[in-house]
Amino acid sequence: MKKIGTLNSNLSRTIAMMGHSDKLVVCDCGLPIPRASEVIDLALTKNIPSFLDTLRVVLEELHVEHAIVAEEMEKVNKKTYLEMMKLLKETHVKKVSHEKFKSITQDGGNVAFVRTGEATPYANVILISGVTFD
Repeated sequence: MKKIGTLNSNLSRTIAMMGHSDKLVVCDCGLPIPRASEVIDLALTKNIPSFLDTLRVVLEELHVEHAIVAEEMEKVNKKTYLEMMKLLKETHVKKVSHEKFKSITQDGGNVAFVRTGEATPYANVILISGVTFD
C-alpha cells in the first residue's frame, strides 16, 4: 500500500503519465464532460470531496506551468477563487469567459477530468503541466 501521495490509483497514474503542456481539468460536479473523455470521478456526495481539497492533493504531485479559470469564478464564487489562487501561488492563471472555458474543455486536448463533489458555481480549473527540470 502507498504510504504517501495520491491514493486514488487512477489519479496517481494520470499525474505520473502527464508530460509538458498536458491538460488536467479539476472540476465541480456540474461541468459538462465530453462522453469519450477519461474521467476520474471522485464525487461521493454534494461537496465531498471539495474542489479545494482535491486541487490541494493534485498540486502536491503535479508541476503546473499555468492554469486557466473562468473569469466569472472571481465574482460569483469569490471565497473558493481566493483559496484556489493561494494554492496556485506563483502559477500564471489565465482568466477566460465560462463559455470559452467550456470550449477549451471540449476540444479533446485534455488528459483527464477529475470530477469532485463540489457544488458551487464555476469551481473548475484547467491545469497545464510543466517540467521539473531547467
